[in-house]
Amino acid sequence: MTDFLSDFLFIFQRLNWFSVIDILLVTLIFFGLLYLVRDTQAMVLLRGALSLIVLLALLTTLVDLPAFSWLIQTTLPALLLAIPVIFAPEIRRALERIGRAGTFMPGNASQKEIQEIEIAIQSVVSACTRLSARQHGALIILQRLDSLDEYVDTGVSLHANLTPELLLQIFYPNTPLHDGAAIIAGNKVLAGACVMPLSASGILARSPERQMGLRHRAALGISEVSDAVAVVVSEETGSISIAHAGRMIRRLDPERLQNILAAFYRPEPLSSQGLLKRYLPFLFRRDE
Repeated sequence: MTDFLSDFLFIFQRLNWFSVIDILLVTLIFFGLLYLVRDTQAMVLLRGALSLIVLLALLTTLVDLPAFSWLIQTTLPALLLAIPVIFAPEIRRALERIGRAGTFMPGNASQKEIQEIEIAIQSVVSACTRLSARQHGALIILQRLDSLDEYVDTGVSLHANLTPELLLQIFYPNTPLHDGAAIIAGNKVLAGACVMPLSASGILARSPERQMGLRHRAALGISEVSDAVAVVVSEETGSISIAHAGRMIRRLDPERLQNILAAFYRPEPLSSQGLLKRYLPFLFRRDE
């Protein structure tokens, strides 16, 4: 214990401001990596890999096993090369988020674009309220900066002016376009019956409600691979949910739906708090 305290004091005495900044930078990098892979299959793999590394380190340091130590030292470089292959989707998603960070500038939107988006928000809220009352399932995707052309191509092209009546018609049960997503850009409905990627995260599996099915998984999926905002109306319960940035906010009433859509979708000039929300969203996110 005395030796440990002396070593600890020796390390502490050598600390300076540059050392503190160095430690904080390394901590921030690890925190960012863990934040990017949250609620994904990569987190399970990472937990297993860390457990294996700790176990191997204990075996090779506490017990004298020359052959086993040689095997670990020989295979370790190959395991390090396998990391980019195993975590390829998460690495791609992280690079896409970094690339999007400095490009979406809401303050550059024209007054016409802002008015179009406000009309779109009103139309989506009105349609979702009526769909919820009738318990008609719906999945509406609001395109932001990231292009969704590859998903538009999977559906039926419309390029029609957005109105609540059009959305009600698209998601009327047993019609050709109701089974899929409607993609909206500005105040235009680009396409209906579009196929969305399904989420592989465990958020829905841990939810206390079991009524959420493919629509909710698709909403989470498109929010994980793009910056789009997805609005879901449950066919089972009529409840309204929003998915954005891999998170889902559920059980929304019309007023709250409009406020959240305005916050996520409507462009507005950035303040200092807005910059923090963009680059450090975890400081402002609340679990619903």
